[in-house]
Amino acid sequence: MTIARKLQDYIDGAGVAYDTVDHHRTATTSQTARAAHVPGSRLAKSVVVHHEMGYVLAVVPSTHRVELSTLQDVMDRRLGLASEEEVCNLFADCDIGAVPPVGSAYDLPVLLDESLGDVSDVYFEGGDHRTLVHMSGANFRNLMQGAQIARFSHPA
Repeated sequence: MTIARKLQDYIDGAGVAYDTVDHHRTATTSQTARAAHVPGSRLAKSVVVHHEMGYVLAVVPSTHRVELSTLQDVMDRRLGLASEEEVCNLFADCDIGAVPPVGSAYDLPVLLDESLGDVSDVYFEGGDHRTLVHMSGANFRNLMQGAQIARFSHPA
């Protein structure tokens, strides 16, 4: 597998320039950053949360952890982490745990941590545990148009 089909179709349809970075299979985002030789602060990590009305994709740097209570305050909703089964259903063309942060490709709203707001380039999972998508920070922010931006994470 390389890039998940929905993700690739969405990025290509948006006309956004990107490249891919192959690496050996990893299990965590910190391992991925090391394997791909990229700064963890520029590797966007996706966390799927649910609430009574549906799902939201929370996107933070891989070096950070989502503060669920702060995220709940930002959204003014009670939130919980989505189950593995829920994530598999939402991202059927992706491997478990390799969720891309481009929620629009999967009809999911996105909350983007403001710490990713000014990075010069961004890397993120392409849908498997062996491929990262890399693009300029400006292109990433264009893909994130419509995302709510807030501070809801802290360094791990």
